[in-house]
Amino acid sequence: MMLTALLTLTASARERRGQNGGPLLDVKTARELVSKEDKVRMFGPKAGNFKYDARMLRAAKIAEERARVRSTKRCWRYVKAALLAAEVIDSYPKTALAKHAGEELTRLHGFRRLPIVDPYKAPPGAVLVYGGKGAGHVEIRTANGFVSDFESPKPSKRPLIGVYVKPQG
Repeated sequence: MMLTALLTLTASARERRGQNGGPLLDVKTARELVSKEDKVRMFGPKAGNFKYDARMLRAAKIAEERARVRSTKRCWRYVKAALLAAEVIDSYPKTALAKHAGEELTRLHGFRRLPIVDPYKAPPGAVLVYGGKGAGHVEIRTANGFVSDFESPKPSKRPLIGVYVKPQG
């Protein structure tokens, strides 16, 4: 029974490949599943009708490159360094606690808080600030998940304080 199914599958794969045994993908007739316009809309730099600084996407890439496998308990330090390296901010933030990051980013660095309460709906490059016990947590949204001093496909479990982006300059 299994052998018959395998032979049938192999025969149908051969039919799809054609007589020459070439690949299943025909480059001449293939098309992308998502249009270029949709890609720009999905992966910013735009959050609703609010355009934000494209350097934030660069900060997310820098943070991804520097991220560790596990947390080093220095999330805000890594996010500060990524924002500075991408030239999103022009001076190193002074706040020590991650949960105070949003207040400093808006007051001193020109960031704006977006009306987003679901971390998964934050645009790539956005800075997410969380509260809770202790210092809190801060991370940057990426196309694949979230990054600070470590990378994760899921957002922090702490309560979300806000989602912040820098307006397009």
